[in-house]
This record gives sequence, structure tokens and C-alpha cells, in this order.
Amino acid sequence: MSDLQTFQKDPSTRRKLITGIGLLSLLPILKFRWFNQKKEVISCAPATNVKMIKFLTQDGRLVEVDASKINMGKEKISNKQLQSWIKKES
Repeated sequence: MSDLQTFQKDPSTRRKLITGIGLLSLLPILKFRWFNQKKEVISCAPATNVKMIKFLTQDGRLVEVDASKINMGKEKISNKQLQSWIKKES
């Protein structure tokens, strides 16, 4: 008997072949899941502990500014002064 006839008559050999092909078809999916993880990036610059303060700009946007750049000796304004200071877009 030739190998082809043995293969066709023995169902366990066919099952092994189909199982092997099925497992090989899963390799790209598994490779994608394992190697697609994001890697942690380490900063080379020294860590800075800069205190940031949030401020409202005149056009109504909220921005963060370095606290060392601000002269903090002024008093707070009232809500009415703030509302009249903000320029509203038409």
C-alpha cells in the first residue's frame, strides 16, 4: 500500500493533520497578542518637581503655567470682574 492510501483509510492520521494545520493557523493571532504590548518608556531627563497653576485666559481657555513665573502678590478678583474680563466669541 502506498502512503496516500494509508492516509485516506486511517481517520486518526487525518485528524492529526487537521489539528496541526489548525494550531499553525493560530500562531499569527497569538504572536499579535503577545508582541503588540506597549513597552514602558523611561525618561532620560532628570525629574523636575515644577508646580503648575491653572489659569483662565481672556478668551476663556484654561491653561497651566509654571508657578515660578507668576507674581503672587495680587489679590483675587470678584466673579463680576471675571465675567466682564472674559471676551465672548460672537
